Amino acid sequence: MAEKKHYGMQEKDNVELVRILGKDLRGDKKVSIGLTKVNGISWAFSNALCKIIQLDTEKKIQDLTEEDIEKIEKFMKEASIPTFMKNRQKDFETGEDEHLYGPDLKLKHEFDIKRLRKIKSYKGVRHANKLPVRGQKTKSNFRPNKKKSGKVGGKK
Repeated sequence: MAEKKHYGMQEKDNVELVRILGKDLRGDKKVSIGLTKVNGISWAFSNALCKIIQLDTEKKIQDLTEEDIEKIEKFMKEASIPTFMKNRQKDFETGEDEHLYGPDLKLKHEFDIKRLRKIKSYKGVRHANKLPVRGQKTKSNFRPNKKKSGKVGGKK
């Protein structure tokens, strides 16, 4: 295997990719860290998942067996975790607590923003105008014409 030097670190060219939950994950990462690359899985959720299904968090992703990967996917479909760790508590449409991951999470988020825009709520209007939604100040940040040098206009 050829090795590359990258900012003082040695990196291998041939890193095994493992597909978990519809996402290709690098095999040289630890399980707890690698799972956080999937949208909807935080480090806390990843650690809880590993503890509940009894996976070693220090194990590399490429060392997981097929049964381990099936356990992870089955756990994510069931999401048998406490309510406070779920990312969709009291869903607007169903009223249930659920945990979404991957493209489902992004799609649901887009639908939420579209609904806010449609009903013309304050948050929806702020999203439509590409302004901050959560009360940040806008005097110095969120400027649409800010150039790299910090000047608004061009040369004179």
